[in-house]
Amino acid sequence: MANFVFTEKKMSEQEQKIETPEVEKQEDAVVEETQQTEPSQELDPLEEAIARVQELEEQLKTQIEEAANKEQDILLRSRAEIENLRRRTEQDVEKAHKFALEKFSKDILNTIDNLERALATPANKEDESVKALFDGVELTLKELVSTVGRFGVEAVGVVGEAFNPDLHQAISMQPAEGFATNQISVVLQKGYTLNGRVIRPAMVMVAA
Repeated sequence: MANFVFTEKKMSEQEQKIETPEVEKQEDAVVEETQQTEPSQELDPLEEAIARVQELEEQLKTQIEEAANKEQDILLRSRAEIENLRRRTEQDVEKAHKFALEKFSKDILNTIDNLERALATPANKEDESVKALFDGVELTLKELVSTVGRFGVEAVGVVGEAFNPDLHQAISMQPAEGFATNQISVVLQKGYTLNGRVIRPAMVMVAA
């Protein structure tokens, strides 16, 4: 029995001797691995710094691109506003040019009316002096109508044409022989437009 215990104890000591080198080897391997790992851990702050610099560079690049896009957008908006302003100015100048003579034209229309009434006055045109006077009035009227016509003034309101509320002012409506319904039967006073804009509607009588 004693021999068996001694033998077992001896075997345990031998196993320990066998296992000890293996444990030592494992410990050495762990130490070496730790030593190899430590330098890489020492490089981590540098790598983080490099990564941070790259990140900042990307952010700066993005900010520069955004700023450039904003400047481009501002430039395009400014050009569009300038173009719109130029067009509005041209339109305003054109309108001012078209209708600057409106007040003057209205005053001239009174003179034209007076000359037309003078020509419509019954008179002995066989008398040379009267005929000369009428010829002078007629010539003056033609020249005046031609002059205002060059500035865009045109007469509206002709007997027989259809009534247009945009151009004509109806004084009355009554049946008229030889005229269809809504036709102008009598023109009491001519109307006028300036470059297509009514400055005085024609005063007319309309057939019912």
